[in-house]
Amino acid sequence: MTPQLQQAIRLLQLSTIDLQREIQQALESNPLLEVSEEEESATRPEQRDETPASGDALRPEQTVDDPQRPEQTTSDGPLQSLEQTASGDSTEWDSDTIQMTLPDELPVDTQWEDLLPSASAPPPSGDDFSDMDFEGRNSASDTLREQLLWQLNLTRLSDTDRLIGLAIIDDTDGNGRLIMSLEEIHDSISADLDIDLDEVVAVLHRLQQFEPAGVCTRDLQECLLVQLQQLPPSTPWLEQAKLILSRHINQLGSGDFSQILRRTRLKEPELKEVLALIQTLDPNPGQSAVPDAIEYVVPDVFVSKKNGRWRVELNPDIAPKLHINSSYASLIKRADDSADNTYLRNNLQEARWFLKSLHNRNETLMKVASKIVEHQRNFLEYGEEAMKPLVLHDIAEAVEMHESTISRVTTQKYMHTPRGIFELKYFFSSHVATTSGGECSSTAIRALIKKLVAAENPRKPLSDNKITLLLEEQGIKVARRTIAKYRDTLFIPPSNERKRLV
Repeated sequence: MTPQLQQAIRLLQLSTIDLQREIQQALESNPLLEVSEEEESATRPEQRDETPASGDALRPEQTVDDPQRPEQTTSDGPLQSLEQTASGDSTEWDSDTIQMTLPDELPVDTQWEDLLPSASAPPPSGDDFSDMDFEGRNSASDTLREQLLWQLNLTRLSDTDRLIGLAIIDDTDGNGRLIMSLEEIHDSISADLDIDLDEVVAVLHRLQQFEPAGVCTRDLQECLLVQLQQLPPSTPWLEQAKLILSRHINQLGSGDFSQILRRTRLKEPELKEVLALIQTLDPNPGQSAVPDAIEYVVPDVFVSKKNGRWRVELNPDIAPKLHINSSYASLIKRADDSADNTYLRNNLQEARWFLKSLHNRNETLMKVASKIVEHQRNFLEYGEEAMKPLVLHDIAEAVEMHESTISRVTTQKYMHTPRGIFELKYFFSSHVATTSGGECSSTAIRALIKKLVAAENPRKPLSDNKITLLLEEQGIKVARRTIAKYRDTLFIPPSNERKRLV
């Protein structure tokens, strides 16, 4: 592959955040690339309305509903291929002294700005970020181990007990559960400390009083019981909850409530209250101690409905408006082989390639997004149950590109819709046959399973076989194994674990 093609492919698969970083690096390394001034962008709409640029191959907004509209993405419409755009008329400079005029395939001021219609400036570089990391300064970055060590240092213990506490904390995982038995912990430190197992147990009970409640426990049962022990004695149904967790946790896990009612002599309304208290406990207290890092998603495409038509628009803030510095370009002399002239000429060529690669990326993204919206219009109207089967080959055939290109352009690219923000790959799914001879998307089947489970009787939850029969009544043929697989992907437990008292 040529360097130009390699660069185009690399930019195509970059996420929005990575693309902004790549653009910033290009601006810093290439003096012929610069960001358009606000004054230039303010006059651009008038220029586009009066005399559209010949190389304006990408419109920032398209309508996918009406194929007769000029904004519609078609193979022979305004979204032309990069080769078609580059084959337009070009004006070459042939004098050593005349001011250079860039070819039409790479306009200096307006056309590439139309392609990259962002009003935002490039992100600052270097130390400019030092005073801007507000989230990093205020975020909870401590691990569970650091929090436990901090509490250990504030606890009055002997040197020996402190060393035992350090060993226990080192063997506690991120969920707050011990990964080694007390005997193994005792054996690992008894060579250096002359201690008994009872001393390790005593320090363990001390650490189990640390926050968050339930840490440094050996199993789920002990974790929940420790949390109950830290509740006020006046808590309603506290003793009954301790009884169920200590003696009937297996029946609780399997949903055998009739057995629990018989053995505890509780009535059904009382058992409901006890179970409500148990459900307030955290089976993995360590995870709540350290919140997950927030990941921000910047949508590449906006989809909205205006006047009864779905419109697809590029996010205007994903990249700054770039063009080539005409002042530097005018200094290039054709027959001059000096170091300065060669440097400018090489950077000019690299700037052309970079802008063409950006053009190709945005053009391909608009083509693919428009075809996806056109195909999944029912999903936008009615939700997941109306999702249609779609594979990469369908879009590749519609936009006349290779499947590998579609795979790259749909990875880490996000679409903002009235139903939420989705990765472009979300709209692709396999299919199963229907009794009418049609096809049903696997995404739609998952939505139907979720709907059926949400409406089931908690006393008699639907089995996978029953869900299979219900879907077959709707004309959807799905094997029971497939239902179980889809249910697992939705994090829906089996029917025996979903059984509840109401």
